[in-house]
Amino acid sequence: MIRRPAMGAIALAVVTAVTVTACGLGREDSPGDGRKTITIGFQGMLSGDDRKLGVNALYGVRTAVAEVNADASVPFRLKLVEVDDGGSPDRAPGAARGLVRDSDVVAVIGPLLTDTAEVSEPLYSEAGLLSVSPSATGPALTDLGFTTFYRAIAPDTVQGRAVADYISTVLEAKKVYSIDDRGDYGIGLSTALEAELTSDGVDVTHDGIDPARDYTTQAERIIAEAPDVVYYAGYYTDLARLAEALRDKGFAGTVMSGDGSRDQRYVTRAGADVAEGTFFSCACADVHEDANAADFVVSFETANGGAQPGVYSGEAYDATRALVRALRVVGPDGDRRAVARAFADVSWKGVTRDISFEETGELKVPTVYLYKVEDGEIVSLGKITDLLRS
Repeated sequence: MIRRPAMGAIALAVVTAVTVTACGLGREDSPGDGRKTITIGFQGMLSGDDRKLGVNALYGVRTAVAEVNADASVPFRLKLVEVDDGGSPDRAPGAARGLVRDSDVVAVIGPLLTDTAEVSEPLYSEAGLLSVSPSATGPALTDLGFTTFYRAIAPDTVQGRAVADYISTVLEAKKVYSIDDRGDYGIGLSTALEAELTSDGVDVTHDGIDPARDYTTQAERIIAEAPDVVYYAGYYTDLARLAEALRDKGFAGTVMSGDGSRDQRYVTRAGADVAEGTFFSCACADVHEDANAADFVVSFETANGGAQPGVYSGEAYDATRALVRALRVVGPDGDRRAVARAFADVSWKGVTRDISFEETGELKVPTVYLYKVEDGEIVSLGKITDLLRS
């Protein structure tokens, strides 16, 4: 069912113009099989600093579209309309408006970031247009009254609690220095982390720091507290600078961060020696290390000119395949609201996790993974729930 808006839902955002690019995939150029075409949209950052994450997700969607169009047993074809929001809250409403105005679009995969989702979802809810994010983890997104929003990934509240339990139980840390970048993402993650650490009996020091080029002062302040673990809730560029400063000042404890820093470019920027041993928590799965995802990896390479799946590729693929399951229920003539109602009851065994939802739009069974830099590469250690049991 379409969820009713909660009291205090944020008002509809003002939007700007956007150029919409349509692209057909699979065998869409061979209409002789008589199947009708259903149009879906993608909203994400295909330009800007986070373009790589946007392309990872887009290619996951394209893979699912290509599979559907090549499968004659599916009673319809898919057409994908892509819009670029640049990862910017200023551009995102215009991107969303472009999809809303395209009356053929019956559902959207995206937006990808919390900030862009916050300003796009009022438009999608108003239009009754289903929106499924594979990567927006801000906890508040399912509390703002959006009636057609779902996410195929765990929120930061779940991630924060999971990694806190790992820190207290497996690492047996007694003192943690928790830092965030004062942004919505960082604050949400650090708040959840600190609450669980405190509940676990760990001594926690909180600090919020603005992104800077030199973290020497912060490193000195951290070392003065003598923590066992430093957890940074922010992005890889600043984590690299902070880790360098900590190493220069002689910090010998453990450095950890979240999904915003789980990027090989962290290793490149910090240097392999500095980055070695850094942990990352992330609700994103590594499909390369899961035998059950082997067919997806091959399909992804085929659909995307040999490209390899990256962060959020699997989540975007699963979100799209779950949408296809709902579209099969509704049929090619279903309207937007019918698709949104059908998606509420969807159940799909994905390559990253089982996809089914609570009434709030959150996953029924969210999963969080742990990663570590070993020999200069970020490798998966597995699900945190499994690591806690081992």
